[in-house]
Amino acid sequence: MRIVTIAAVAALGLTLMACENKAEKAQEATTQSADAANQAAAASQAATDAANATADAATAPTEDAKKAAGDAAAEAGKAAEEAGDAAKKAGEKAKDAAH
Repeated sequence: MRIVTIAAVAALGLTLMACENKAEKAQEATTQSADAANQAAAASQAATDAANATADAATAPTEDAKKAAGDAAAEAGKAAEEAGDAAKKAGEKAKDAAH
């Protein structure tokens, strides 16, 4: 009887740890999702900046305007890549929390 009681207490402890672990993983996934959303917002702003710089370069096609447009496009690409990486990490965390 004592062994059964000990086994039941151990099983209950493991169950509680598993629930706590899932809650912790869900919190991590939430944090990573928020980070991905912030990265996406930054990428959107960078794309807007690139579009504006390109429009400026089209209006006044100087070398400086063309360089600014190219730099802005490069920044937009970098921001989009970072947003994609953040979204991928958030997805992996969410998948891990669900299992």
